[in-house]
Amino acid sequence: MQLNRRESQLRHLLLDVSKYINKSRVTEQPLVIRWAGGWVRDKVLGIETHDIDVAINLMTGVDFAQRMCAYCSTEEAIRKYSIKSDDIGNLHNVARNPDKSKHLETAMLRIFGLDLDLVNLRKEQYAETSRNPVVEFGTPEEDALRRDATINALFYNLHTNEIEDFTGGLQDLAGKVVRTPLNPLETFKDDPLRVLRLVRFASRLDFTIHDDTRNVMANEQVLKALQVKISRERVGNELEKMLKGRRPSSALELVDKLHLYHAIFTCSNWELFTKPDTSRWHVAYECLNDLLQDTNPGSIGQFLVRSEDAAYVAWNLAALSPWMRINDPPEEYHGGLRKANKLPPVSIAAREGFKAPNKLTITITASHRHRKEIMEMKMATSSNESVTIARDTLGMAIRAWDSHGGQWTLQVLSALMVDALENLHTWPKAGDTARDEFLSGWQIFINKICEMDVYDASAVKLLLDGRTLARALGVPPGKWTGKALDVCMEWQFRNPHEVNPNGAIEEIKRCRDELGIPRPDN
Repeated sequence: MQLNRRESQLRHLLLDVSKYINKSRVTEQPLVIRWAGGWVRDKVLGIETHDIDVAINLMTGVDFAQRMCAYCSTEEAIRKYSIKSDDIGNLHNVARNPDKSKHLETAMLRIFGLDLDLVNLRKEQYAETSRNPVVEFGTPEEDALRRDATINALFYNLHTNEIEDFTGGLQDLAGKVVRTPLNPLETFKDDPLRVLRLVRFASRLDFTIHDDTRNVMANEQVLKALQVKISRERVGNELEKMLKGRRPSSALELVDKLHLYHAIFTCSNWELFTKPDTSRWHVAYECLNDLLQDTNPGSIGQFLVRSEDAAYVAWNLAALSPWMRINDPPEEYHGGLRKANKLPPVSIAAREGFKAPNKLTITITASHRHRKEIMEMKMATSSNESVTIARDTLGMAIRAWDSHGGQWTLQVLSALMVDALENLHTWPKAGDTARDEFLSGWQIFINKICEMDVYDASAVKLLLDGRTLARALGVPPGKWTGKALDVCMEWQFRNPHEVNPNGAIEEIKRCRDELGIPRPDN
């Protein structure tokens, strides 16, 4: 193994720590220190990482870390490794937390700019109804066999400076293959979350899932175990890592082809809903991937998605595009909220399926509720009839979309993806007439927004407030105020260069009776 300077420094320090502990005869046999899992995999692939899992054979991670810190405070260690006060961070003990995939108490420590997670080698035994195993000390081979994939089951032995491979992981890395170390059906039944983890690794690394493993990932027993054993928070964590990863489109493609959609984007009360048709879901996520690949200034993707955070929300909307077409739920089901605040099915699927946070749920809900109006605006601008949309109409619509869900551009993007899903059987390649015609209609809509200069419509400030308006009209504020201020904003959109509100006040006066504004007392 070719280590960089910091890794080499850490290796020699850990070897000295093991000698330090062995001299104290705390254990009957010598300690053996290994680096495990993801660091070894990435190192072989030439990917730099700052996170290292440290596996100890005869001692818990917490015990080893405490003794390591004790050694690092000795004059010998400080002198030998030129340890400065900021080279070693605080030691954190991480309690056992099965819901977070922490089956043992572990220790976390930052040293020489590297983040260590220290734990003992272990073997696991699973119960029929739980993904939380009974954990005991184990051998390196037992520890390797319990892991989710052979490529994650490699060890780097610090003492021999060699990789230890008990499961064929090196061969699978060379072949770009993801497979389970043991029988895949039993592996997934023991911990069904491994299904989603393998999807994530395969998409991130652009690897192929081995047929024997792939063929059981949507097995009925596995999907049932995924529903029973795995918390939806854990499903959400894996989905987030997929969609924030290097190849989110590939992750969704695997979810699609492995028939995992309804295991992730699910509702507890299926009988109250029509399951979404996912037969053309691929059109939506392939469309988004295509749009994001086009980095030309003024392109649809560049206009609608302007940050990494926005891209993450966009991939969530692509994932939920089949649900966007499902109508509101029956009156007897309101997503656990008051009737007035009931969620549409797509938001319920996000909240119950992968515990979407509130901010994301709000954008999902707004995308569903505003889709029809967005489509009407788009159709009006791109139709052959040359229907004219006034600047105030489009500006006020954008303000409404943004104020009731935020990120109006992503709501437009969601409508675009659902439009593609509904009208295209496949997502055409670049240069295809159907693709060009479809995108042309949306590009016209985007160009109209730019031409009218209403992209930042939601940021336009009113030229007067309610109290100022009431004084100008000679009446106290009332229920009419909000509607009157909307009239003021519409006037501002029609007169973008005006800085004096008198024209808006005169406009409101002309609409006095319509707005229900009382006459001033004589």
